[in-house]
Amino acid sequence: MEQQTKTSGRPLGAALKPRQLTMMGLGSAIGAGLFIGSGAGIQAAGPAVLISYLVAGTLIILVMWALGEMAAANPDSGAFSVYTAKAYGPVAGATVGWLWWLQLVVVIAAEALGAAGLLATIFPALPVWLMAFVFIVLLTAVNLTSVKNFGEFEFWFALLKVAAILGFLLVGAALLFGWLPGVQSPGLSNFTGAGFAPSGFAGIATALFVVAFAFGGTEIVSVAAAETAEPARSVKKAVRTVLWRILVFYIGSIFIIAAVVPVGSAGLKSPFAAVLDAAGMPGAATAITLVAVAALLSALNANLYGASRMAFSLAERGDAPRLLASVSKARVPVIAVLASVAFGVVTVGLELAFPEMVLPVLLNIVGSTCLLVWTSALLAQLALRLRADREGTELPLRMPGFPWLTGFGLLILAAIFTVGFIGEDSRPQLLSTFSLVALLAVANWLHQRNGKVPVFVDASEGDKQPALVD
Repeated sequence: MEQQTKTSGRPLGAALKPRQLTMMGLGSAIGAGLFIGSGAGIQAAGPAVLISYLVAGTLIILVMWALGEMAAANPDSGAFSVYTAKAYGPVAGATVGWLWWLQLVVVIAAEALGAAGLLATIFPALPVWLMAFVFIVLLTAVNLTSVKNFGEFEFWFALLKVAAILGFLLVGAALLFGWLPGVQSPGLSNFTGAGFAPSGFAGIATALFVVAFAFGGTEIVSVAAAETAEPARSVKKAVRTVLWRILVFYIGSIFIIAAVVPVGSAGLKSPFAAVLDAAGMPGAATAITLVAVAALLSALNANLYGASRMAFSLAERGDAPRLLASVSKARVPVIAVLASVAFGVVTVGLELAFPEMVLPVLLNIVGSTCLLVWTSALLAQLALRLRADREGTELPLRMPGFPWLTGFGLLILAAIFTVGFIGEDSRPQLLSTFSLVALLAVANWLHQRNGKVPVFVDASEGDKQPALVD
């Protein structure tokens, strides 16, 4: 029988398995940021983009450890939004929740348009906007099924791209070592001299925001923990896979692409296919493009799930319209799913009006919001862990090296923000994101001041039903 997990109100399904949770983390992270954004990162920094990936990779490992500690102790569909509220109050928690929701709805649109754009390179007669719309409709339908079916769908979706990336790494390694018959190895000439960092430190700093987008979404594991039968064990397993995932999938793939595809090459628009073309495998390039499409759709699927659960949690806590907390018989927040995908539909319309102009803007917007969400997660973990240690509370998962590694993560974030404000390209993005955060904070403060807070009333042993009171 399917278990149920209560956050603070009506229960959601709790049928996700540990293997599904782990693959969901992959599904949300290996998408447009790797298959498309990697080319943009190399264009900005050259092969030195590896430095950007190492910095961001170290950061996301620390963030995932912090989130894992909190999620194992308190699995909740609001995840870091709830943890921030516990640490710093409801206004801070609601602000982080809405910021992450906005980030994901942008990513949903980016994944749909990115997948459609890649597919158009194989079937140019198919309009990008139409394919994006079809993808959104199909994956919305998947998200409206039970969480058990969603988890299984996402598991196989993610497994496909993991296998494809491993195959890509094998072909890329054979190419670099000169093991492919009739194909000359490009060697490591791209990594020598001025070609390693053609734009210098500024290029590396600019690429950090593209790279942040690539890793954005990994935190969805903490959201999905609320619908996992054994959250503590499942979260532990998922968090412990972050390190090798980053080293193998991201660093390995970027190293091969940077070695094979020079800066300024048109191949950076579809970098994985460009590497396979260079390996003398044009058929494989088409195949990897199709896998990249599947990868983006998998990420879209996982991010739609995450956005809908955050909207549900915000509604439960009285920080979003009550309607978003509606749950179907299959234990799915239907209205929250539909509301989260609505932005994607609007974006498809914009793509129809302004072809090939929407996706680059979306990719530019999301990077800095990821950084702010990660900052909130580390700050919340710092406060809650100190509180737990002070009160002698036992935790099922403890972040190693606390508080020094938490502080190190915050130091990396402070350095990234400092560099971002110095850079002419990244400064406008940061200023717009901080302005958005300020508006969200003011709106949530006014909301709390007006007394719109959730009250949960027990009707004996049954579900707690949220009601808003003045």
